[in-house]
Amino acid sequence: MVVRTVADKSKFKVYIIQSIDRKLDLEDIAEAKGMEYEELLKEMEAIVYSGTKLNLDYYVDEVIDEDKQEEILDYFYEAETDSIEDALDELGEEDYTEEDIRLMRILFHSENGL
Repeated sequence: MVVRTVADKSKFKVYIIQSIDRKLDLEDIAEAKGMEYEELLKEMEAIVYSGTKLNLDYYVDEVIDEDKQEEILDYFYEAETDSIEDALDELGEEDYTEEDIRLMRILFHSENGL
């Protein structure tokens, strides 16, 4: 179990924001901090939910097909909830991964606020 102080947590969030501003690969950011990609997504969600925008276009364009991006964003524009499970049910688990949907939800909230 890793215990971080508030200052360490704050530095970590600043590191994530700066790394994304420098357009680093998200897997590289996670690896540099000794964490799983899933944990990085959770931290990025917290950053965006606190009101900070993250420009993830550079990364999303590399890992998610443009048509899938549009379909996921359209879903979040029309959905009554931003539940990942609901999105997976609606969009289909055979075509979309939970990580793809989480990443697009982060992008959606960054661009549109909460």
